[in-house]
Amino acid sequence: MTSRIIARFTTRQDGVSAAPYTSCNLGLHVGDDALAVVENRTRVGESLGLPLDAWVAGEQVHGSTVTVVTEEHKGRGSRDLASMLPATDALVTNVPGVALTTYAADCVPILFSAPDVTAVGCAHAGWQGTVKKIAARTVRALISEYGADPEHLQVRIGPSIGPCCYEVDERVASQVREAFPDDHETLLTPNDNGRWQLDLWLANVTALREAGVPEPNIHREDACTSCRVDTYFSHRKEAGKTGRHAGIVAILQEKLTD
Repeated sequence: MTSRIIARFTTRQDGVSAAPYTSCNLGLHVGDDALAVVENRTRVGESLGLPLDAWVAGEQVHGSTVTVVTEEHKGRGSRDLASMLPATDALVTNVPGVALTTYAADCVPILFSAPDVTAVGCAHAGWQGTVKKIAARTVRALISEYGADPEHLQVRIGPSIGPCCYEVDERVASQVREAFPDDHETLLTPNDNGRWQLDLWLANVTALREAGVPEPNIHREDACTSCRVDTYFSHRKEAGKTGRHAGIVAILQEKLTD
């Protein structure tokens, strides 16, 4: 057998959910019909070769906890909220056939692959997770648990609200300044409303670089969810009544051919 890592971000298209969750909503916690969500997840899983029973989801609470996922966790949170891994915003594993999932609709989904040790991870970073540096914490978990070399990590920053649309108040801006004392001037741009435009993408790149990931290994989608509600879900643009797209990362096992 040989292993192959796959990392994908989904869109809101080609699902079965009705408005306002049209149509490929993967979030079970937003008020959509659970049967529709499970069907959407099943379709996505089939397209990736990752059956739903292999999916693992955490209860995303805008925190800083990273959970190590083992074989026994397969299926947790895949079909219901009750079985989610509690209070965790990042997951790591080295178990083939386990699909780590993170859900977002403006927050930043981040996917990690460590090809040198065949391990993967995912993280959910809203502004709170960003200032808590959940991305860097995930890197450190991959290092401590599996011996990953941060210089070999590959990281993908997925569709999320961009600096063009993400206006924050002084309460948030002050925490960004505290978390990124040397970089906040590039992360926060004053606007005409007396507030700030926050660049979550660059903030997470900064945290990843601080954790030892070379910038060429950090791949940004630069797709603003608020600008592109035809393709992605946006909590802010759609006034909180919308679905969730996902980031999915897994180690696949492939049979060697003669």
